Amino acid sequence: MQNPFPKLAGFFRQTFQSADTSVVGVDIGSAYIKVVQLRRKSGKAVLETYGSLAIGPYGGVEIGRATHLPPEKIAEALRDLLREAHVTSTSAAFAIPFASSLVTTMDMRVLDPKQLRTIVPIEARKYIPVPISEVNLDWWIIPDEPERVSNEETRTGEPGQAVQEETQQGGQEQASGSAAETGLPPLPENGAQPTANESGAPKDMKILIAAIHNEAMSRYGEVVKQSGLTSSFFEIELFSTIRALFPQDLLPHAVLDLGAGETKLYIIDRGLIRTSHIINHGGQDITLALSRSLGITVAEAEKKKRDEGILQTGDETEGATAILNVVCGETNRVLENFERKFGRKVVDVVLTGGGANLPGLEALAEQTMSVPSVRANPFKQTLAPAFLDEVLRGVGPEFTVAVGIAFRKLQEGS
Repeated sequence: MQNPFPKLAGFFRQTFQSADTSVVGVDIGSAYIKVVQLRRKSGKAVLETYGSLAIGPYGGVEIGRATHLPPEKIAEALRDLLREAHVTSTSAAFAIPFASSLVTTMDMRVLDPKQLRTIVPIEARKYIPVPISEVNLDWWIIPDEPERVSNEETRTGEPGQAVQEETQQGGQEQASGSAAETGLPPLPENGAQPTANESGAPKDMKILIAAIHNEAMSRYGEVVKQSGLTSSFFEIELFSTIRALFPQDLLPHAVLDLGAGETKLYIIDRGLIRTSHIINHGGQDITLALSRSLGITVAEAEKKKRDEGILQTGDETEGATAILNVVCGETNRVLENFERKFGRKVVDVVLTGGGANLPGLEALAEQTMSVPSVRANPFKQTLAPAFLDEVLRGVGPEFTVAVGIAFRKLQEGS
């Protein structure tokens, strides 16, 4: 149980008793499961409890190592975490790992936007490397200037919201694609239908498509069933991250999500995903590098990494620093490409994920990245006792996705 203040769960449970209005956000990573329980009070999200649990031991590997567990093992670990964190609600929402999805944009020339519900699934086949019948597909229109585009012309909603009715009405030619199934956020009830292009000329459109393999959907459905929770939707973790970190923020930001098995890099502009990239280095690579250089066990290296990180210099951290230099260098390359393509400069890189807590990372990022870096603080949007502020800032990066998916679950009940 990776919670340095386990007694806080008891405090939350004694302070807040309205479990019937509470929701749970669940983030199942490659090395840890994270949960956050929130409830709504006077229009605000109140933090009730949170917790994290390493799943490596459930697969016979060390804490901190990425592992691929069957649904029954994941459900077992999740039940243990729910008990240890004193989670009282069964109303949950689950985030789907970015690696289990495909999120990309495609350019189209369209005479009548009403035709999109038919032609988007056909065009999407060019971008999806498996038969369209094997995925759940959803999509929405990305305007060039979201703040200037009328909802009467396109259907865009607030940042991170999806056009879902088109996929629901797409017929046999299209995979089943409600937002509840595919991981895209829901459309506001007052969203307008796309209307015909009155000029009669083809119109250039940029479409964001997201697809999740049916096998992944079934896998997570089995986890939900065996965990004792209920979940009315799944959501790709990318969208949960946007919701947790950038509410109503239109500036370009980069998100560097340092996981155990890999690092994910997103660029968010005007509340919309513009670029996504996976870097094949993660926290476990740093642990293994320390284990080799120091001649210690992986478990000892994991503890040393969490306690000391790369604060010390010398041969013992050279391998770990080299891995992080590769991550930072790749980040700079993606930022430069974005700036050349869109003519907008990223204002900062937000460090999130469990790896963001690595001691010394912020200093290294400051030295090697082309823009300032900041630690994610998803709990800043929640209400909690003031004396917990420092604690929550410390653990915040690890819980970004769980907080974001819990926010959406609260919105669903509002």
